[in-house]
Amino acid sequence: MELTINNAQKRVDEWIKTTGVRYFNELTNMAILTEEVGELARIMARTYGEQSFKDSDKNRDLGDEMADVLWVLICLANQTGVDLTEALLKNFEKKNVRDSSRHKNNPKL
Repeated sequence: MELTINNAQKRVDEWIKTTGVRYFNELTNMAILTEEVGELARIMARTYGEQSFKDSDKNRDLGDEMADVLWVLICLANQTGVDLTEALLKNFEKKNVRDSSRHKNNPKL
């Protein structure tokens, strides 16, 4: 099944309203997003960086951690009236204008 960003926003909203009861407030969700990004960072540091795994980290699923980040980001978008599809399209446009030759001309790359 293909899932669009718009569909994901609708499905998260439906889940929150039926199973989750209600959204946490925006500030709480921002804190949760930060926590989820931290969990993702820990798995990245242990998988691709120089840190060793702790026993509690060994069975973590990288995709699941990314999905947790996406879930909370979608919650925040829903709560604040942001259409993520529209926002991402605008972001592509911004990057295509602002960064059209920036990376090609970067000697570090």
